Amino acid sequence: MTNPVLDPSDPKTLLDPFTAHSTAREQSPIALMPVPGLGDLRVATRHDDAKAVLSDPRLRVSANSFTGLPGIPAHCLRYMRTMSELNGPEHQRVRRLATPAFTARRAAGFRPRITELVTALLDALPDDGEADLLADYAAPLPSDVVCELVGIPEADRERWRAHGSAVVSGNLQGLVAAVPDVIEGAKAAIAHRRAHPGDDLLSWLLEVEDGLTDTELVTLVWHLVLAGQTPANLVVNALEALLTHPDQLTLLRERPELAPRAVEELTRWASPQLMATPRFAAGVVEVGGEPVPAGAPVVASLVGANRDPRAYTDPDRLDLTRAEGGHLAYGHGPHFCLGAAFAKVETEVAITELLARYPVVELAETPERVPDGGTWRLASLRVRLSRTA
Repeated sequence: MTNPVLDPSDPKTLLDPFTAHSTAREQSPIALMPVPGLGDLRVATRHDDAKAVLSDPRLRVSANSFTGLPGIPAHCLRYMRTMSELNGPEHQRVRRLATPAFTARRAAGFRPRITELVTALLDALPDDGEADLLADYAAPLPSDVVCELVGIPEADRERWRAHGSAVVSGNLQGLVAAVPDVIEGAKAAIAHRRAHPGDDLLSWLLEVEDGLTDTELVTLVWHLVLAGQTPANLVVNALEALLTHPDQLTLLRERPELAPRAVEELTRWASPQLMATPRFAAGVVEVGGEPVPAGAPVVASLVGANRDPRAYTDPDRLDLTRAEGGHLAYGHGPHFCLGAAFAKVETEVAITELLARYPVVELAETPERVPDGGTWRLASLRVRLSRTA
């Protein structure tokens, strides 16, 4: 069987990855994607194969995802190996120490503080008028949540918003430029919390006996700034999905108790991350019935897996009552997203509080997508808001 090709430079792939990955998925469990520096990247397009790629210990993440970025200052390199770049026992040790701080129970306990942050952003929106829900609402929120979660002092939070904006925009140069300041800010926050403990992540982690080293703590904070921006694009993707599916929007307004399930379905249907981090075969590994040579890269297509009819009934239909779970938007296996529980709460609060405040939310213009091979994201989401129905 000839493997289909997913060309990352093709506008059809960039602007409609759902169709491109779905077409490839139905042709073969493995597609090829030519990537400069990697050659032909093998893409596991089907749900079960993608899940296997994410959980097979013979497929290892690279230690150079961030250390290899051009422009990272030498003194920052020691902080660039986040948990997503660690394998085996090294990864297990760091994750074991950090995991208790990111449980679903702690995320639920953090909900009131997230709600306060969301309320402050809503208060800055007009009661009646137009707004860009990306720039004015969703983009600032993750940085505010990360700062609150980590324990960043109020006076330092504006610059952390700027760092978050660089990540959300997909601006690699802006991201690299932000790294030294993020690291210095993390060091300052650790020193502050060591001297003045509070009710936050750093204070909790600093109390753990035989816990993370200062280098690992700084790295964790930097990783949170990076990975913690995902809800920005997820929230606007989800809101656009609801606004273009008025029956589902009406359903959620009428049945707010559906919110947790709705967030799961919206995440499956409109997740911003298209593919997982590439893995590299430690030896010859079979994926999708095909051998992957030692050292060759392979990646899970999250967008293909989450719309796979082998895993979901009528997968292209948005259904907030869907009972089928198991989407791969947060990954699977050892590198399952550590902050998934917090991202779910953040996304749920952002959507439900907006809808509760505004009986009228409607598109002011047709949203445009940014052509980005790694992230399904909008350039803006301009809407008309009204607090009177």
